[in-house]
Amino acid sequence: MNTSIHLSVVIPVYNEQDVLQALFDRLYPALDALNIGYEIVFINDGSRDKSVAMLSEQFKLRPDVTRVVLFNGNFGQHRAILAGFEHSRGERVVTLDADLQNPPEDIKLLLDEMDKGHDYVGSIRRQRNDSLWRHVASRAMNHLREKLTRIKMTDQGCMMRAYSRRIIDTINQCNELHTFIPALAYQFAQNPTEVTVGHEERFAGESKYSLYSLIRLNFDLMTGFSLVPLQLFSLLGMLISAGSGLLVAYMVLRRLIIGPEEGGLFTLFAIAFFLIGIALFGIGLLGEYIGRIYQEVRARPRYVIQAVLEKKDLR
Repeated sequence: MNTSIHLSVVIPVYNEQDVLQALFDRLYPALDALNIGYEIVFINDGSRDKSVAMLSEQFKLRPDVTRVVLFNGNFGQHRAILAGFEHSRGERVVTLDADLQNPPEDIKLLLDEMDKGHDYVGSIRRQRNDSLWRHVASRAMNHLREKLTRIKMTDQGCMMRAYSRRIIDTINQCNELHTFIPALAYQFAQNPTEVTVGHEERFAGESKYSLYSLIRLNFDLMTGFSLVPLQLFSLLGMLISAGSGLLVAYMVLRRLIIGPEEGGLFTLFAIAFFLIGIALFGIGLLGEYIGRIYQEVRARPRYVIQAVLEKKDLR
């Protein structure tokens, strides 16, 4: 760590040519106004547009505070952030999306909270314009996550967050391929807090998050930080087994006392399909955990770096 750098801003970039110039125009003045030593670490996650050229040009304009990590392919936002953590040198690290949905000017709000003694500062988006179903789904997932993992995050989808150097160093020691970085930081934090930040419409381009991505994110969160889903399914299996045993005993006694009955075939089909559905869900849940184990034991590199653009005398 370079002690003259008080702040590192980590920004993953993937096909953001339409928004990068606007980001540069707002980000650098906002950080210059802080009057502290800072660096901006851009991680190009295999962009196929002009993002690399724009990042290279920005590095030439501000080589004193700009570093660019170039991946040789697309490895995902999660791994891009981890690469940014490993290449950051500031006493504090702030993560930010390149889409300008969170105003760069609000970085000061996070730093002010850290000045109060907090080692991890999450963020809550103000005046979100999401659809009703997304609000309901988000609240439901937040409630479920808190019950299963005991991790409290009001707004898990907001990228703007601040981390102390101790937390960053601890995260860098972890070798997990798939995890949820804010939740990991929350576990390592001694005095976490949250602050409300601005939320704007995406400046340009399209969101990289699909419904599938959000589902995958929550799967990683649940299976990466808790065994409760597996334990609950085991308990459910025990209860169903006990119920099935009682049902079989009841049907045997009924046959002995009353005799064989006609009908009831569709009821048996319904019960069978219900049990088969639960079994398939359990197999999928087991597969999720086994898949994580499979990916971890292969010990493949998280990412491959093609080049790093940085001022040589800052190494």
